[in-house]
Amino acid sequence: MPLPLYLLALAVFAMGTSEFMLAGLLPAIASDLDVTVATAGVLTSAFAVGMTVGAPLVAALARNWPRRAGLLGFVLVFAAAHVVGAVTTSFPVMLATRAVAALANAGFLAVALTAAATLVPPDRKGRALAVLLSGTTVATIAGVPGGSVLGTLLGWRATFWAVAALCLPAALGILKGIPAGRAKEGETDGPALRAELARLTGRRLVLAMLLGALVNAATFASFTFLAPVVTGTAGLDELWISVVLMLFGAGSFVGVVVAGRLSDRRPGAVVAVGGPLLLLGWPTLAVLAEEPAALFVLVFVQGAASFALGGTLITRVLYEAAGAPTMAGSYATAALNVGAAVGPLVAAATLGTGLGDLGPLWASGLLVGVALLIAFPFRTVVAAGSA
Repeated sequence: MPLPLYLLALAVFAMGTSEFMLAGLLPAIASDLDVTVATAGVLTSAFAVGMTVGAPLVAALARNWPRRAGLLGFVLVFAAAHVVGAVTTSFPVMLATRAVAALANAGFLAVALTAAATLVPPDRKGRALAVLLSGTTVATIAGVPGGSVLGTLLGWRATFWAVAALCLPAALGILKGIPAGRAKEGETDGPALRAELARLTGRRLVLAMLLGALVNAATFASFTFLAPVVTGTAGLDELWISVVLMLFGAGSFVGVVVAGRLSDRRPGAVVAVGGPLLLLGWPTLAVLAEEPAALFVLVFVQGAASFALGGTLITRVLYEAAGAPTMAGSYATAALNVGAAVGPLVAAATLGTGLGDLGPLWASGLLVGVALLIAFPFRTVVAAGSA
């Protein structure tokens, strides 16, 4: 894999740390900003909504920009939003900073996904996506747990400062590793924007985006509210939140590696194994969450299955959107973040029911079930490998 791909993954690591880190910080943020934990969970959805809306809009705006300038600008805006978030005492301002950060993240990821697909041969998009998403999985393994520990020891604001600092080496890497000129000749002379947007009328592309969104919704529904499960249901100390997040991240890394090796040629195998595993795993975790040993094992397994299946479905989005070379990354980003927006909202609605802290886990199982019901009649389409 080419070096620029790994430099893009470094920036994705910083942004992934921010996107996921609230899972371990929500109780502290809620207390400091004088809102409920469920209300604080809206910060996750606001970030996802900003990415969903921003991905196609920013990608359309930046489709002919020099890639290095665009990627560098997005990283710097992202860093500035976290500086403001680190000093604010207002929940509405915090909400606004998450939206701005999301727009910057969306623009970056949309351009980076498209760039990653052009850095490798046409039949290795899954491998390129796996490298890029490894930034996210490393964030869940190291960045998010580290942020949780930092937040516990120094306060949640220190985590926001740390993310802003992480953006600096990422920006330097982009500056040094991404060519200064525009995209290669021919890439910007491709289909017109209207033709690329017309790809969204294709049923195969819409199906891949819908399934990817549902699986990611299930992932974020539970991941966002893991902290109350760890400290409430399992009765563990706050520092164990970092351990659980790290286990989920380690599982997600395994899942991305699997998806990277199989999603190009054998996506059906990933769906056939990962789908039922997720469908059974989330309710099983809800039933056994009181037992720390079971909690640890199942969190790892669910992280692996979630990212293997989700990564495979997002790879399908890139293949089905091959006729939209500058917008394909934004379609994949939108699919990911529709799920990231819907999942926490569905999960938050269950917290006030008799299910309590375990409600999000049951909600995740339901969302996966819906995805599999939709996918089953189209299983031959979902299982199609690269041409």
